[in-house]
Amino acid sequence: MNFDEIARRRQSCRSFDSTRPAEPEAVERCLKAARLAPSAFNAQPYTMWVADGEVGKQVAEAHFAAMNKFIEDCSTFVVFTESSYNAGAKVGSIVTKQDYRSVDVGIAAAYLTAEATEIGLDTCIVGLFDDRKIRQILGTKEKVRLLIAIGHAKAGYALREKKRKEYDEIVRRPAPREPETDKKTKKAEKKAEKKAKRKDSE
Repeated sequence: MNFDEIARRRQSCRSFDSTRPAEPEAVERCLKAARLAPSAFNAQPYTMWVADGEVGKQVAEAHFAAMNKFIEDCSTFVVFTESSYNAGAKVGSIVTKQDYRSVDVGIAAAYLTAEATEIGLDTCIVGLFDDRKIRQILGTKEKVRLLIAIGHAKAGYALREKKRKEYDEIVRRPAPREPETDKKTKKAEKKAEKKAKRKDSE
């Protein structure tokens, strides 16, 4: 598949076949693809936890209340937890007031799910879960950012038509504009202009 085909084929699976868990070697390929994802200052401020077998079943039960119960039929998860920035990313985050970690996790998750689609696995990125319970299962104090359920969809699970915003709603091309000048510069320009006019009238 080329990337356009992957983008059209990949969808959130909400009906996993509990009898067909993801193959370990296939999951490994997805993790290796995610490791290549870019990140701010190459910090890769996350840990990818592979939860399968009995641990995967425990993670599947840590959904939030009655939400996302469908993941109980999945037994393999990649859990992204948030780890520390490196020095460059930390300084950049403070200066720009941007949370690079959230962006970096999202990019890695996109790489992982794209590779999964390429090799015939189905995935669902889950953002609603019991953070405290999952940290206990994993034995970590790091904040849980995302769960990615990985497996095979039940037979007959249809590829849905993608409902997205229209292209023109999310793509903008601004017209060229003159750079804005600060108040002091504008005041100085006006003063110089008045002075020039007085000289011309003399």
